[in-house]
Amino acid sequence: MAPVVAPYGEWTSPVTVDSFTARSVTLAQVRVDGPDTYWVEGHAKDNGRNVLLRRDALGQTAEVLPMIDGIRLPDVRTRVHEYGGRAYAVINGIIVFSDGFDGRVYRYDTDVSGGLLRPLTPLDNRRYGDFEWDDTRGLIYAVCEDHSVGEEPTNSMVAIPLDGSASRDASHILTVFEGTDFVSAPTLSPDGSKLAWITWNHPHMPWTQSALHVGLLGPNAEILQHVNVIDREDVCVYEPRWTLDGDLIHVDDSSGWANLYRTEGFTSAHDEESDWVTRLRTRPLRPGPRAFSHPHWALGLHSFDNFDHEQLICSWAENHTWHLGTVRLDNGLTEEWPTGWWPIGNVASTDERVVFLADSATHAPAIVEVKNGITQVIRPSSEAEINPALVSRAQIISWDTRDGEKSHGFYYPPVNPEFVAPEGELPPLIVNVHGGPTTAARPGLSVPLQYWTSRGFAVLDVNYRGSTGAGRQYRERLNGNWGIIDVTDCADGALYLIGQGLVDPARVAIRGGSAGGFTTLAALASTDVFTAGVSRYGIADLRLLAQETHKFESRYAYRLVGSDDLSDPVWEERSPLSHVDRITAPLLLLQGEKDRVVPPSQAKAMRDALARNGRAVGTVIFPDEGHGFTKAPNIQVSWAAELGFYGQVWKLATDGGMDVEIVNL
Repeated sequence: MAPVVAPYGEWTSPVTVDSFTARSVTLAQVRVDGPDTYWVEGHAKDNGRNVLLRRDALGQTAEVLPMIDGIRLPDVRTRVHEYGGRAYAVINGIIVFSDGFDGRVYRYDTDVSGGLLRPLTPLDNRRYGDFEWDDTRGLIYAVCEDHSVGEEPTNSMVAIPLDGSASRDASHILTVFEGTDFVSAPTLSPDGSKLAWITWNHPHMPWTQSALHVGLLGPNAEILQHVNVIDREDVCVYEPRWTLDGDLIHVDDSSGWANLYRTEGFTSAHDEESDWVTRLRTRPLRPGPRAFSHPHWALGLHSFDNFDHEQLICSWAENHTWHLGTVRLDNGLTEEWPTGWWPIGNVASTDERVVFLADSATHAPAIVEVKNGITQVIRPSSEAEINPALVSRAQIISWDTRDGEKSHGFYYPPVNPEFVAPEGELPPLIVNVHGGPTTAARPGLSVPLQYWTSRGFAVLDVNYRGSTGAGRQYRERLNGNWGIIDVTDCADGALYLIGQGLVDPARVAIRGGSAGGFTTLAALASTDVFTAGVSRYGIADLRLLAQETHKFESRYAYRLVGSDDLSDPVWEERSPLSHVDRITAPLLLLQGEKDRVVPPSQAKAMRDALARNGRAVGTVIFPDEGHGFTKAPNIQVSWAAELGFYGQVWKLATDGGMDVEIVNL
């Protein structure tokens, strides 16, 4: 059949919100335990509950954990740093995990028939995550965030007894290390004698300056000797991990790129353990313009692992895409594996079996296994089958910025084989701004982005200056310039596509969540390129954010704005809320009432100010959501509202859009 002639933005599509809620899950925290593979799935249709699953040697996949006290299913989640991350650890079939409902740590033995969950920590105001086993001492190391005292929680590294003795008496939990604002990534040497970990202090974030420590452990997990392996100004450390033979691998950005390093000298054949500190030697393992890790937004990053005694299996970013391959421990020689997948960053290996999270130009995120040279998907994130003819593939593009530099992104043209636009019509453009801002957009198949392109919208996913994966210099260009160059990079990207004759200059929207929402609001207040905007839990008042946000990010904006003095006029000047009189394009605000990262007061203040000024603004507030939407009904409403918003603003008969109240439209 010949394609139906219909305006861009009015095409009907089989890609619905149900495609990435009821029929999709999020995948994270992939680990291996012998022949078994474990991971955590986030289920929007189950109120966002995080489920621990296991695929055994026979290929059978099932939820692992029983009910807690026989009344509710566990939510495998930690709220350390609010963003959480690694919430479980497993060894020899024994699992330790943090429950997101009560914050307690539990133990479960998968080999015990009819086994019950045993609490390891008491009910209190402490949060735990980033677990590391110590079988020899009968302990599990963890990051502890204590919210019981002071204005800010305290962070420390603790050792929790595996026998359950601390479940009623918190004094049994041993403090292993304290005294810094933050601590993370405990990792035990193969012989159990040494522990490595990372620390950082305000006003730094872990990706701006952090230190790598190693301590010699006593029989009760006390630190007998302690050395700072890496502790240099403006150098950050990622992912300490021991080799099978007892050397320490880490990633740092001292070269300007997140490169691998190897520290030797921790073991000795001459029983000179007391002199180990003087023997340490650190050398680069794979120097060059490649990023072997990600910023530590969440606990438990795992971008590389031991493949065997001679090689690591690694993922790295290079030329705007991600790669997988081995790196030799002796000389850093890299061999890329042609799997057809782009690793997302979670890589685990045992017995030369490699399991990793990945996506591709035509596949949504999945858990992929490589064994004996054979690549197979063992868990897709989506049951929604998208016809390859319907997929809009990312086109890597770069453009000149107005200040003479380069910015980058991924362009997705509208694609739907069932439709064709009227001759001469150009598609509306949606400029998507990632959050963070210290993160990055990826070119892998995103079902949510296909939601737009299959309806006749073009999408530009921007990696503005400040994004990661392109070296420290590119990331640090945003320092002191937040709300300026991220905005101009988005606007210049849109103007580039307009200049190429690819999109309609009268229908250009900008959208983003959290920090991406800030860029969205700032763009509407400082440029006339955009004719619509959607802010999802975005920042409107930078000073208010710095005063109200949680400990992890409480000084983050200082570096981005370029001032640690909240009375400095720059805080007001960069805040979109201060410039509502300049916003003329219609705006939709989507916000969670329980948001601790960007409090709902931000969206409400922006809404009220725009309404008073007679500007077009719509607002949808979800009473039961926090920072980011996790519940299927709310996700469905948010996307339907956004689609309906574009339809109302640009007078499109959209497929699946929901009308929202837009005052002053």
